[in-house]
Amino acid sequence: MKAFREAVEARDLAALTALLAPDVVFHSPVSFKPYHGREQVGWILATVATIFEDFVYVDELESGLHSALRFRTRIGDRVAEGVDLIERDADGAIRTLTVMIRPLSALQALGAVMAARFQQR
Repeated sequence: MKAFREAVEARDLAALTALLAPDVVFHSPVSFKPYHGREQVGWILATVATIFEDFVYVDELESGLHSALRFRTRIGDRVAEGVDLIERDADGAIRTLTVMIRPLSALQALGAVMAARFQQR
C-alpha cells in the first residue's frame, strides 16, 4: 500500500493515523491481545516510530486489499527484520494491521521499551 509506506517512511504520523479505519485492529508482535481503534493504534505506531532506528522497507507484495511490506530496522543494538501485513476495507482504510519481527532478541528489546512507554502513558 503506497500511502501507508510513504507515511511510515516520511514519519508522517498524522497521515498514517488517517489511513486507519476507526475500528482498526492491530496485532502486535509482542502481545497476544489485539489492540482496537484508531486512537490507540495510532499512538502505538507513533511510539514505535520513536524506537525504530534506521528503518527501511526492502520489499512489498500486494494482492487486492492485502499488502505485505518487509522492513529492516534497529532497536538499540539489535538489528531486526519484520513484516507489516495490511488488510484494507472496501474504502481503502486499514482494517487490520499485523506486525511480525525477528529475531527474538530484537522483539524482546522492543517489548521492553514498549512496556515502559505504556506505563508512562
